[in-house]
Amino acid sequence: MTDHRDAVLRLWGRQLYERQNEPLAWAEAVLEATGRPPTAVTAAMSGRLDALADSPSDRAQLLFRTVAKLAANLRVDGLYDADVGTRIGPLALWLCELEPPLTGPLGDALGHPPDGPTSLVTVHAIELSSGNRAIRLRAIDALLEWAELGHPQALAALSEVASDHRTQDVTVWTKALNRITLFGDANLEPGLLRALADTGHRGVRWSALACAELGFRRSVPLITALLEHPDPMVREGACEALGLFEEPAAIPALTARLDDETTWVRSRAAMALGQIGGDRALAALWQAMMEHRNPKAGHLASAIAAFGPPVVDDLIALTTDPDPDLRALACRALGSTADDRALPALEHLAAHDLARTTLGGLVATAAKQGLRTAHRIRDARTTST
Repeated sequence: MTDHRDAVLRLWGRQLYERQNEPLAWAEAVLEATGRPPTAVTAAMSGRLDALADSPSDRAQLLFRTVAKLAANLRVDGLYDADVGTRIGPLALWLCELEPPLTGPLGDALGHPPDGPTSLVTVHAIELSSGNRAIRLRAIDALLEWAELGHPQALAALSEVASDHRTQDVTVWTKALNRITLFGDANLEPGLLRALADTGHRGVRWSALACAELGFRRSVPLITALLEHPDPMVREGACEALGLFEEPAAIPALTARLDDETTWVRSRAAMALGQIGGDRALAALWQAMMEHRNPKAGHLASAIAAFGPPVVDDLIALTTDPDPDLRALACRALGSTADDRALPALEHLAAHDLARTTLGGLVATAAKQGLRTAHRIRDARTTST
């Protein structure tokens, strides 16, 4: 939305489409404002477009014929053609530039175009309260685009949306919160904390993430409580938010989520512990991996790998464990570290370890995957430098 003129004209066309209580009377007024003779206006309004073929050519002809076509469509099926209507605004502006005396009559008949981006944003902000859900969603998307351009009025409108979840369409509200870093500031904290405490609200997951994105640490106890929420999406969001906070106090509650009944919650809890870091988080992840609580434990290996060089020696030692499941997990974690020390162990297992894991895969295959991951990471590092 960097071309403001085009955006304004699109808005104007839509307004022409949406705001006509008497569309035929409006079309007739536009035809008259072009300065064409009354006989031509009468012919157009009666649907006799063929009668216009012999009309003298002038600068108003294209606009006149466009509006005449619109009037004919209205007369036949009563439908306002949005595509035709959208073309009328630009044609009228062009004609007014060529024929300044027509500017006043056409402006009165059409309604004057919006005054640039500010008018666009004003309309979009008003549309957030529309009874039509499609219009509300279109409006929030448009406001987010203007916010990306730094438009202050759009930023203020989005801040108002985020400040009170009780007055907003849930989808509109969550769309705004998904981009909270565009416009959020400390003024939103009371409203977001209130939304976070409303655990029955369908957008509570986004409340947690927005608080984390903006660093509202007073939300941590409320977010931690959401780890017990009945909705797995909310639990997963709470794990993600606590990981963003890197909150050590949440380690016990996140550790409990490593046994969550839902796979993606377990995975997000492990990732959060990896983000938090420290001996306690590492111990929780390592214990969960060693205890074989779940045969699909790749998320634990990935989280352990996030601790980097300090865990490499222990992972290398794990590649000699009698349990093929643990050897395969060690391969996955070592590959993600991309540490030089890991390569010989991975190469050895890739060549020689034909044992199968509980899920039926070969340890050698896991080692080969680990090697590919390590080389991909190392190549990316080399490219970036």
